[in-house]
Formats: sequence, structure tokens, C-alpha cells
Amino acid sequence: MKGTRKTTSSTEVALRRVSQYALDVLDGKTIAGPHVRNACKRHFADLEAGFERGLSWDDEAANRVFRFFEERLKLSEGQFDGKPFLLHPSQAFKLGSIFGWKKADGTRRFRTVYIEEGKGNGKSPFAGGVGLYGLTADKESGAQIYAAAAKKDQAQILFQDACKMVRQAPALRDRVKFSGGLGKEFNIAHHRSGSFFRPISKEAGKTGSGPRPHFALCDEVHEHPDRSIMEMLQRGFKFRQNPLLLMITNSGSDRNSVCWEERDRAVKVLAGTPTPDEDFTYVGEVWEGSDSVFAYVCSLDKDDDPMTDPACWIKANPLLGTILTEEYLAGVVAEARAVPGKLNNVLRLHFCVWTDADKAWMARATVDGVMSDWQLPEGGPLFLGIDLSGTKDMTVVACVHPTGFREITRDDGVAVSLPTYDAWIEAWTPGDTLAARVMADKQPYDIWVRDGYLNAPEGPRIRLDIVAARVAELDRLYDIQSIAYDNYAYSAFKDELDVFGIDAEQLPHPQGGKVRARPSEEKIEAAKAAGEKPPLGLWMPGSVNEVENLIIDGRIRLRKSPVLMSALMGATFNHPPDPHGNRWFVKTRASVRIDSAVAIAMACGAAADKPATKGPTSPWDDPDFSLAAAA
Repeated sequence: MKGTRKTTSSTEVALRRVSQYALDVLDGKTIAGPHVRNACKRHFADLEAGFERGLSWDDEAANRVFRFFEERLKLSEGQFDGKPFLLHPSQAFKLGSIFGWKKADGTRRFRTVYIEEGKGNGKSPFAGGVGLYGLTADKESGAQIYAAAAKKDQAQILFQDACKMVRQAPALRDRVKFSGGLGKEFNIAHHRSGSFFRPISKEAGKTGSGPRPHFALCDEVHEHPDRSIMEMLQRGFKFRQNPLLLMITNSGSDRNSVCWEERDRAVKVLAGTPTPDEDFTYVGEVWEGSDSVFAYVCSLDKDDDPMTDPACWIKANPLLGTILTEEYLAGVVAEARAVPGKLNNVLRLHFCVWTDADKAWMARATVDGVMSDWQLPEGGPLFLGIDLSGTKDMTVVACVHPTGFREITRDDGVAVSLPTYDAWIEAWTPGDTLAARVMADKQPYDIWVRDGYLNAPEGPRIRLDIVAARVAELDRLYDIQSIAYDNYAYSAFKDELDVFGIDAEQLPHPQGGKVRARPSEEKIEAAKAAGEKPPLGLWMPGSVNEVENLIIDGRIRLRKSPVLMSALMGATFNHPPDPHGNRWFVKTRASVRIDSAVAIAMACGAAADKPATKGPTSPWDDPDFSLAAAA
């Protein structure tokens, strides 16, 4: 059954509130970021043409939830303690949209909601209020409402906000029953409908029989190590007509996370295209599954700088001036300026900027500029960096393939011709411990295995013969010039290489920064013959500088890999640097497994250790060229 085309009526109180906020945003009266602007464009586009897809606006449904919040709920703590929950225009836009849009069969349109806002914008009380509405006022018999989070303490925050609001509101308090003492509640029961509201977390383990949620409220999604808790709750949605998965979160720092996946889907839905441009220009397309997702994603525009321009703060903080004050945010910004180590956390928590490690090696945009999908080259010279592992870390073989030269102008204005490379990594991790390390490291190793970026052979540790067999295959496909290696487990690995007859030069490459390897005998003899100073061996500070310069100059092309990107963004150095400014990776201080970054640096160091000779660019530059020979 098709819906009917919707026009705003003077009697549609809720729709007027929702549409007024959207109009104010699009007119510039209310400042908002690109994704919120797209949410408002989508609202008007759906009012105009949603009826063609069977969508309709139920003003009574939206107004009913408005009345519940503003007439039944009371806020708790601080300056708002005991006051009615009067919806901010941005909250009315979200709440009205979630409950006001219906499908042709009369059920709610939106089943999945993703909300990302700066810290302190009332996300938890908002979600708690939605939970209480589902518990007591959504006309659902036996409703199960869950406040879900990665950790029990986090799940309790949202749930306790709901408990406090109930205790402040006599009309609700008299209708429900708490389990647990004051401040230690673990369940709210609504006996009249046979419903309950309780917290649940991943760390709590199995909950017995499978839950059948009416609403699943997931807090701080950026802290969820995987989507297992959400998937468990969503499996129970099949028993409900109007289930709702509501996700609320600050911005995160891991683009290989479930939160980033949800955010990525959300901003594409808001732009109305699976392939948005860098400005997220609104297109307005609809595809399978997109109509059931509502999103409100706060973010800055790409040229905004919250450290210097307070005018952009409201884009990440829609309740600025209501809950948050400009004075508070100014203090946060001043602290970030005074203590640079706090900058990334401030950007992430207060200004909706997805950051990387607290002290990222280099900007993600810089690495993105040299990382892409491409086919492996066919033949040619190859340099390897090998970082072996035991039972926990990854084993990584990094491959660097010379591709030519590029002219670079140095800081002093002199043009020099420098080598260029293609590079990729191949990584292994023990299959038997994969699930346990997904939990422990909070990294999606299982997803990387599924997508072909990571190998996970059976066993509790990586078999060296498997890696050696791959090196032998690379030796057949390419001309391996040299292999840079760290001493850990390499003696046994070399025995495996010998079995395959690998005779490429093998160069020791310590991973610390205090010891330099002995150069090869070939280099020592060559230096003697040329009357030059004794050569230097490989060491990590030199290799780090080499790969850094290659990336910054754009002279290396990295094959797309979330394993490598995660390592590069999470890499941590010795701090402070040594007296000479030398830096090297410190695995024990890294936030993620950085084996891939270590291996790619070693391979780049090996390539720089044996520089390619630039061939003649013109026949006239070739001393052996002659016209007679050419004829």
C-alpha cells in the first residue's frame, strides 16, 4: 500500500517543530555541520516524495513522545535537577523523526538510529528517556529495554540517568518497581505491561536465554570492541513489530571499529549516496536498507579549526548555550594549546573529530594520500622486511618494489632525482587464538581475515615454514635483492629459507635505536676498494626517517590494507628522542599491533641501503649509444 503525499498542516504540531529546526539549519539561522545539514535536507525530501515509497508522517505518534518527555520526565542533577525535560530543537528533530515516520503497514520506519555528538550534549539522558518511553508508554506488551555498552560501568551510566529521571517524576515513579538499592539499581519493572528496563554489557558474558528487545540502547559505541553485543540484541528483534536500535557515541579514534562502520553507513545514508564526495554533497538516493536508518552525525566542515574559531564549536555541540557553555569549551581549548598531548582527545571528545593515536606519527590524510588499491607488480627487484612473532604479535613480510625516480626540489631549492617505490605487506596471525585476541586487543582481526588482509592459519602460533614458503613464492615471482630481519626467531626461520633455497642477501636490522647492525661484507669491501669511509649498517632510526620521507614526498605507493593503516596510525616512538633526535618504534607503548609499521620501515631501509642506479633518460645521455648501432 502506498502512502499519501505529506504537506505540513497547521494542526500538525510535532511536524512543525521538526520542520522548523530543519528549516533553521538550512537557512543558516542554526549553525550545523555537513551531515546534520544533510539530515535536514533528507527530511524535506521525504516530506516531498516519501509517499512514493509508502512513507507517511504520523503527527500524533511524534507528539505523543514529545508529551512524554516534556510532561512526564524530570531531569536530575546540577542546574536542571527536578526540571521538566524540555526538548532542545535538535532533540525534538531527532525524537520526532524517530517516532513520527511510519511505513505503509503502520509500523515505524526507523529501526536503526546513530547519533554522534560532542561530550556533554545530553546524549545519555536523551537515550534514557527513549528507554523509559519504550518501557511505559509505547504500547508494547512485555517490552524488554536494554541499556547496552562494552563495559558494565558504561551501561550503568545511561541506565542510572533513566533511574534518576524516574525518581524525579512522581507520575512515573508510582508506575514502576526498582530492583536494587538507591544508586545500585539493576532493573526497572513495569508490571502493568510485563516490561522491564535493565543494563547489559559485553563483559557480563552470556545472559541465559536470548533477549527479545523492544529497544536496544547502545552507549559509547566507539568503545565497543566488536558488534557482538549489538548483534545478540538485534537477533531478538524478530519477535517485535517496532524494534529500535539506538546508538549514541562520542567520536572515536579507530577507523577499523564497529563504530566507524556505523558512522560510515550513517553519513552515506544522510548524503543519499553510497559514494559521497569529500564535501558530502546531498544526492538523495535510496537503496536497500537505507530507508530504515536515521542518523544525526555532528561534525565540523573540512576547513574548520576549533582551536582558533569558536564559531564552529556549535557544529559538534548542538546544545551549546543550553548545557555546555562557551566559557567551558574555551577552557578546554586553552588546555589543549598548553598541553599538546591533550589535543587529540579534545578534538575527539568535544569537536567530533575522528583522531588516531594520541600522538600519531603522521596525519591520516598524509597516509591516505599514498594508499590505494592496485594490482601487485609483475616481476622486478624486491626488498623485504620481516618481523617474526610468537603467539600474540603478527608475523609480517613487507615488500618494497622500486618503480623509478622522481624529481624533488629540496628546501634549499636544488632539484634532486630520488627513487620511488610500490610497497605492500603480507601478515599472519595464529588462527587458534584469533577470537581471544579480537577481544583482548579490541581490533577486528576476524574482519581483516574475512576480507583477505590477514592470514590466520590453524595453530596456536605461526609456523615459520608457511611464511618461508611465501617468501620462496615471492622469490620466484620477483628478484629479491635483500631481506632485512630482526634477530628474534630468525635463526630458525633462516633454516626454513635454506630448505627452499633462498639465497638473497640477508641483512640484520635491529628494531631498537641504540644498536646499528654490521654492514654486509660486500659493502665493506666495496668501500675499501673505493677508498671511502667504512659503511654503516641498518638501524631503525634511519629506516623510520626513510619511510617517513617517502610518504611525505609521495614517492611511495602503499597497497590498501587496514592492517598497515592501523599500525601506522598507532605507532609510538621512544619519548623523548635520544640526544641526537633519533626515533624508533616502541612496541610496548603502542596502542595497537605495530608489526606492519616496523616491517615496512625495515624493507624501506633495505631498499635505501642498496640504491638503484638511474638509467639514461635520453639516448644522448647513454655513453654507449651510437646512431650506427641504432641503425
